[in-house]
Amino acid sequence: MEYIYAALLLHSAGKTVEEESVMAVLSAAGIAANESRVKALIAALDGVDIEDAISKAAAAPVAVAAAAPAAAAAEEAPEEEESKKEEEEESGMAGLGALFG
Repeated sequence: MEYIYAALLLHSAGKTVEEESVMAVLSAAGIAANESRVKALIAALDGVDIEDAISKAAAAPVAVAAAAPAAAAAEEAPEEEESKKEEEEESGMAGLGALFG
């Protein structure tokens, strides 16, 4: 996460997000940076519009919050089915008990 934060900080400051600048931010924060991870981050960000990615990420929690009530309703249905199954099993057990005494 520190690597992404460093890239976002550089972008926010209007600086170029490149290996050297990410390494400098991480070392300034006291983090021992892994050079291969920095290179992977820079390669992953190549051609990415960071502003667009941030705006899409900001809209995602709204969509998740809107979907939460539907997910809660979907979770309730299996619970009702489970309770019906348990009742059927209990009534079946009571019938078996009558056979043996």
